[in-house]
Amino acid sequence: MTGRVVVVVGASSGIGLAAATAFAARGDDLVLVSRSAEALDTAAATCRGAGAGDVDAIADDIGDPSAAGRIITRTLDRRGRVDVLVHTATVMGYGTVEAIPADVFTSVVDNAVHGTVHLAQAVLPVMRRQHAGVFIGVNSLLGSVTVPQMGAYAAAKWGQRAILRTLQQETRGERGVHVCIVSPGSINTPIYYQAANYTGHPTRPPWPVLTPERVGAAIARLADRPRKHVSVPVGPGNPVIITGFRLLPLLYDRLVGPLFRLGALTRGRAEPTPGNVNKPVPAQERVHGHWPDPS
Repeated sequence: MTGRVVVVVGASSGIGLAAATAFAARGDDLVLVSRSAEALDTAAATCRGAGAGDVDAIADDIGDPSAAGRIITRTLDRRGRVDVLVHTATVMGYGTVEAIPADVFTSVVDNAVHGTVHLAQAVLPVMRRQHAGVFIGVNSLLGSVTVPQMGAYAAAKWGQRAILRTLQQETRGERGVHVCIVSPGSINTPIYYQAANYTGHPTRPPWPVLTPERVGAAIARLADRPRKHVSVPVGPGNPVIITGFRLLPLLYDRLVGPLFRLGALTRGRAEPTPGNVNKPVPAQERVHGHWPDPS
């Protein structure tokens, strides 16, 4: 299908921008949503250049409970329908559960959990009325496992996955309405460098690191052929890690801490920072992070 109305939330950076570009190449009409108006303008220009049918940009924050309603209402006013909604917006926080500030922890969880709830409550009634539509939530490998010093993000993604799986069950009787889950592993996006960080060290994506374009292509394929009752993994190591977490918990717990320190933290020093959790950093928003360069 081409010429669909596709809403991408979190479209100014990383996986969201890669997904928006993939839909643009199909000739779809796009509604791009981000907290950062400046970065959103650049993303819109990129999508137009990639072949999008039409592009509308909405600067709004899905952390605001009323934002989802505004986004969907504006889309319906201008386009008349919503064929696909992709929720990629997320923020990340590093630090032990004891060390990370409570407000940062709460914001990381709220963005994923309540952001997903608000979008679902706004768009799924529209898709039910249309008897057609695809809601795609971008989850994470950390929606299935836990990792030391990433408790906030794991809590966010476990909660988000629970909501998405419940939505799959609750839309089971709607033949044309699909709720889909994409679960990437380590992806070379700016999120690792924008994250809140209370570890004392700069962070980076752990190996193996995939391109955001790979996830964007998987999202676009899923919109073409929805898989309603499964989570689509993106990353060769995901099944192995999840199996170890579930079946070999003692071995997993022994290895995960040292491997995290080796793969996800650099040897440099970093001051505590809330990163982009509470406000965007437009200068750092783009498709790719700067892996393997940790600077």
